[in-house]
Amino acid sequence: MLTVLVDLHVRPDRLEEFVEAIGTNARASLRDEPGCLRFDVHRQIDDPTRFVLHEIYRDADAFYLEHRATAHYAVWKEVAARCVVPGGHVNTFATPLVPDTLEELTPHP
Repeated sequence: MLTVLVDLHVRPDRLEEFVEAIGTNARASLRDEPGCLRFDVHRQIDDPTRFVLHEIYRDADAFYLEHRATAHYAVWKEVAARCVVPGGHVNTFATPLVPDTLEELTPHP
């Protein structure tokens, strides 16, 4: 599995456009990409212009080849170029340590 943690700082005058676009991208990723296992969008409590994305993919190909080849990702990139503060986008790549299986990532009733 591949985890992508994305820190974003959004221009205050572009918040509404950003929130709509990232929601569309996250939902489409989960719905249309079998290799996208999780796509959470978080907003920082003390600064509404800062966001953290927590994405988990089946493997590196699911992120680099499949996710980045989708139409919704292309739209997202255009919106991010308008909305994210220059230098305000940082990706961190990791692999899950605990939990380390898909079953452990899924909440149980």
